[in-house]
Amino acid sequence: MNPIIKVIIPAYNEADSIGLVIKDIPSIVDEIIVVSNASTDATEIVASNAGATVLREENMGYGYSCLKGMRHIASSKNKADIVVFLDGDYSDFPEQLTELVAPIIEKNIDFVIGARVAHLRENGSMTVPQKFGNWLATSLMGLFFGSKFTDLGPFRAIKYDKLLSLEMEDKTYGWTVEMQLKTLKKKYTYVEIPMKYRNRIGESKVSGTVKGAIFAGIKILGWIFKYSFKK
Repeated sequence: MNPIIKVIIPAYNEADSIGLVIKDIPSIVDEIIVVSNASTDATEIVASNAGATVLREENMGYGYSCLKGMRHIASSKNKADIVVFLDGDYSDFPEQLTELVAPIIEKNIDFVIGARVAHLRENGSMTVPQKFGNWLATSLMGLFFGSKFTDLGPFRAIKYDKLLSLEMEDKTYGWTVEMQLKTLKKKYTYVEIPMKYRNRIGESKVSGTVKGAIFAGIKILGWIFKYSFKK
């Protein structure tokens, strides 16, 4: 029996890209959930026309949107076996979702990260703050927890029951690192799959601004140090 796969896509003013993202998602996915994070453009209309379930989250923050998507799944008749998180800016290659979920389906792995490896990245697709932040965060996780993570990539898949057990709480920039830290703490199995990565459509709302980069860095480091000293 094929697993039920649902995709959560947080999106803030991604009208130019969200349709392309949805179009490229493989047909093995049962539901595509686009959570508009108080978008002021046509994101919601484009996503709905493309066949996605569209929700709106007025509280600004990546984590707020992800949690909204999770609440929708929890209230659905058919929950999910696997949940995939994917950005709405078309920087990832949605068609690689089949590769992302394969370790869960074929090898019973709990959690899979789509790693934005250097040789598969388009020039300029990751900013200097992004690259440094990834290196610092994953290095600290390796130092404190012995992890083998190399990236905080947002394109990720996780068993639904394991996702619920993580009791995710971060509302903004720390969502991805919180998930990885809690996965390590609970000793869930995980792997990284090398993924292609390209320049996003439009300007980044986080790494594209000094304020966003600083706050993201503070949030990420805060989660790491919190768990480093937590019994």
